[in-house]
Amino acid sequence: MAKTKIDYDDPVVDRGLYSGLMRLHILHHAVEGPIFGLGMLDELARHGYRISPGTLYPLLHGLEKKGYIAAKELRNGKSLRKVYRATPLGRKALGSAKVKVREFIGELFEGK
Repeated sequence: MAKTKIDYDDPVVDRGLYSGLMRLHILHHAVEGPIFGLGMLDELARHGYRISPGTLYPLLHGLEKKGYIAAKELRNGKSLRKVYRATPLGRKALGSAKVKVREFIGELFEGK
């Protein structure tokens, strides 16, 4: 499947429509292993989401506030890096979301 670059400058594109997908994408990776901001910016960009840190960090903080991910500061040389991991609640939420996403994808692409 070809990756489509999302042009947020296009007046038809509503960033709000994609924010839920980005949250799920972030949570998916946080379940797979530790994530950090710059790494997620790169990962999301690979999938066509051109977002700034000013968009990403509120998404991360929102997921953290809801209890889906937890942050830990790790020393990286002289600097600290905030690393996020999924919590048990986040793992459960992602599992539930996968069911809904599968159902929706079926409707969206298969006409079911």
